[in-house]
Amino acid sequence: MAEFDLRFASTSRSDAGSFKLLELPPDLCNLIERVPEGTAPPRFTIKGASDEDAVFCTAEKTYTVRSVVLSNSVCVVTRDPGDVDADLISESLEEVVIRDQLSEIIELVPSVPRLHRLTGLLRGREYDDCHEDEELMSDDDEGCISVRTSLTYGDALGTIQASDTELDRGLRDRRVLILRGELRPIAPSYLTTILEALLNTLVSYSLPHTDAPLTPLLVALEEEHEVRRDVTRQILGWFGRVDEGELGSTWEMDVAAVVREVGLGILRAYKDDPITETAFLEQWRKTVGDTFEDRVSLALLSGNFLTSTDTLADPSVILLTYYPCSALPVDPGARFAELFLARPRWKTEQITPFLTDIAVDSKERDKLLLKHARAITDPGGIWYTARARYNA
Repeated sequence: MAEFDLRFASTSRSDAGSFKLLELPPDLCNLIERVPEGTAPPRFTIKGASDEDAVFCTAEKTYTVRSVVLSNSVCVVTRDPGDVDADLISESLEEVVIRDQLSEIIELVPSVPRLHRLTGLLRGREYDDCHEDEELMSDDDEGCISVRTSLTYGDALGTIQASDTELDRGLRDRRVLILRGELRPIAPSYLTTILEALLNTLVSYSLPHTDAPLTPLLVALEEEHEVRRDVTRQILGWFGRVDEGELGSTWEMDVAAVVREVGLGILRAYKDDPITETAFLEQWRKTVGDTFEDRVSLALLSGNFLTSTDTLADPSVILLTYYPCSALPVDPGARFAELFLARPRWKTEQITPFLTDIAVDSKERDKLLLKHARAITDPGGIWYTARARYNA
């Protein structure tokens, strides 16, 4: 067994606080250990402004960074950095020095990406058919008009606490275009209009939705509906797959995604005044056309509506109200408060879609339910009610 002489380093005062121990979860250990020889190591980034809790990002995942206090201190021991003859020390008796003493370690916990800041950063930058080419203008308190600074993809990478993959997915899910280097969320009503025009174009030109040639779609939307080609290309990427083949580019439509977005476009009009389920489904099927009407299902819109029963009607009817998960607070406590104000009790299958964006997985979701809700059982099954009383 090797023997060492141990003492405090002459630089221990200046070294104090210079070292941190980071405990890597198993998936990160595997990521590092399995890097093929000769390839670049994985890149990790710590993100967060001075007023934010830091997060640790890989290319695909985000982790919360938190400090864990140790019951026993850990000494950081190295050779003396001031010993220029360290290599000449006898192998049988080496001298090492204590550089620092640590009483905590840094722990990484999987976390949902913190994409909510995108909402504020993109406010006022909406792209629609009326203002698509206007400069982004803003008024200050004195009524002076100035050009608002643009938000680029690079700006978002440096600002948003999320991995590159999660940010790309977040921009896609929020329907954010990249135009002339700027991030521009497309107006929901305009997006619905474009998708309806796209469905009509497929029918008018007898194009197969599984393998539609790209050029006729771009030309038709540009000439008949005044939709820019770069906008159409990005939308086609959101709602399907574009293949660059030797005989020309083709588009394979994601039917469920298109039908879902059209349904959301219709449902948004019923945020304050509900619509009957029957009338809504009829309007939805009519909009998507005969080819796709069999794909219409309320399950596609889960997490975006509430149901209620109109008992005054004879017979009673089910009503739908637009209630999007994306408009709810990201803080779990505030999220549950809003949910229980909207409805005093929920079944598991009803409340789960409204928690998917604040929980990493089903295990964390169940922990949130256990913390913020109370489960009760009656002849109708298991219901969740609020642990705290919320006043509307």
